[in-house]
This record gives sequence, structure tokens and C-alpha cells, in this order.
Amino acid sequence: MSRKKNKKGDNTGFVKALTERKTGIVHLTHNDLDAAGCDSVHRIKYGSVFTIWSSVGKFPGNLLAVSKTPGKGDIISISDLGYHDSVINSLKIAKDNGWIIEWRDHHRWTDDEKKKVMEIADYLCVDTDVCATGIVARDLMPGDNWSKEIARVVCDYDLWKHNDENSKILGEVCTKRKNLDLVRDCLLKGSITNTAILEIYKEISEEKESAIEKSIKNTKLFQGKYIVAFAPLYGYPSETAHAIRDRMGTDIEVIVSESGKFSIRSAPPVSHIIAKKFKGGGHPPAAGGMFEFSLSDKISFFLFKKNKHFKELFDFTEKLDEIMNV
Repeated sequence: MSRKKNKKGDNTGFVKALTERKTGIVHLTHNDLDAAGCDSVHRIKYGSVFTIWSSVGKFPGNLLAVSKTPGKGDIISISDLGYHDSVINSLKIAKDNGWIIEWRDHHRWTDDEKKKVMEIADYLCVDTDVCATGIVARDLMPGDNWSKEIARVVCDYDLWKHNDENSKILGEVCTKRKNLDLVRDCLLKGSITNTAILEIYKEISEEKESAIEKSIKNTKLFQGKYIVAFAPLYGYPSETAHAIRDRMGTDIEVIVSESGKFSIRSAPPVSHIIAKKFKGGGHPPAAGGMFEFSLSDKISFFLFKKNKHFKELFDFTEKLDEIMNV
């Protein structure tokens, strides 16, 4: 499920469902194909699971909401979500309320971040060499061939290998949050794809081309040590970035939503460094962050598809060599 607020702005329904859960496993995970893979393996292992699909931005709030409910010795399993300073207090609350905390992730953590979490959590595994589904399958279902196959397909997409057409299909279908349950259930039933998934993929493919062309039409280029492209998001950030790089020969692509959230892709392995500067994180070739848009920034972005934050990020890329050599 996703955490939805009612008209009064609270999350009473979410907390009620969480409190009345009939399972001892609460799975707090991301909202993409890797998350769907993680959840399918959790369900292969445990059967009944209370799943919370979470964006990176809503992760701290979702964890806090879970931590405040009675754990009763149940497991809160976090997957495919990276470290955030604000979660430490939530982890402490969760432990005090009787939760067993397990965390599996494949994003980049510092040694200090790992230490902080390991002092509270019952289990932590961070492995940047595989996708999160790979970690979950290895931990929860070692020796299970189907879990291993799920991990293989998911990692093919999530780690940008692109050797399997099916991984591309699943990855693009999962760009729409409403399809996560469908893909998860398909994997759980022992199939990589099905008729419903293929039909959705066909519709998405047609829509995607139009969205990419619209983004490219409004792309702004900054050139220095790197050629950096900024484009408005109309959907499909990874595919948009790839198309921009192919056509314009860019090094770094920043795909920006109207809220200020952005996805960044880079040929040099620097995406995670840039994203961290802008309240985000991720992997060397792909990451995400957040511009704090003021009202004037929003107006400028709406009218001209640019604002002052583009120059701010570009200026930071000019200092990357110096930063990485520190």
C-alpha cells in the first residue's frame, strides 16, 4: 500500500491498517522494479506481508509512522532505500516499541552511516555490487532458483546491464506506481511477464516517445568541464536522459519535475556526489535529488523551463575534480 493522507492532512487510515495488520512482516521499500522484486521475494519467504511502497522523499515519514505503532516482536524490513540522517530517531523509537529492524540496501553508504544504523538495527546489509532484490534473495531465499531468477532480471534493469528485454519491459511498466502490485504478483506466481504487463508496456512505449520528444525540445545545455543538460520531466527520466545523451553528446543529464525533484544520470561516475549536494543520493551513474523551488523558481520553470538552480548545479559540477581529489 502507499501512505495516503485524508482531507484533514493526517494519515489515520494508514496507521489504523498498520496497527490492525494480520502479518508479522512489514516491508518498507522503494517504488520501482527493484522494490517490486524485493517484495515478491519477501512474499515467497513469508507469505503474508504488509507492504509500504515509498518514494525516497517520503521514506523518513513512513518509517516514523511505522516506528510509533506497537511492534510486538514483528519485523520491519527496509529494502532499496538508502540512509537518511532523520531516520536514526525513528529507528530508536521502533526498537523501544518492540520492532525487529532489518535493512537491506544497495546504495552507497559511508562507514559512519553504517555504524549509526548497526548500533540500533538487528540486521544491516549494504552491497553496491547487486540490486536490492539480489540482496533480499540471497538473504531470505538462498538456494531458491526462482528467487535467484527474479533477482537476475531485476538487476539487469536496475544495474543498467540491459541484456534482457524482459527487464526493460518490467522496469518501464514499474515507472508507474499503480503497476507495482501487478508486477510483484506476476513474479510471485512464477512468471516474468504476462499479457496484462505486455499490454501496459505497449501503451507506455507509445506515450514514452511523445514525452521524451517534449523533454528534448525544452532541454537547456551548460558547457564547461562537462556538458550538462537540464530538461523538464514529462515521465520516464532514465529513458529521457539516455535519449538526450545519444542526440546531444552530453555527459550529465538532469531531468527535473515541477516540484523540484530531479533524476540525474552521468557518464562519469559522479551522479551520487551531485545528488548528495542537493539532498539526495543514489549510484555513480544514476541518482536523484531535490531543488528547493521558491514561488519565483516555480514560475520561471513553468514559463521558461529553467531557473537559478540549474546554474547552481552546473557550477558544482565544475568543482567535481577538486572535490573528488580531497
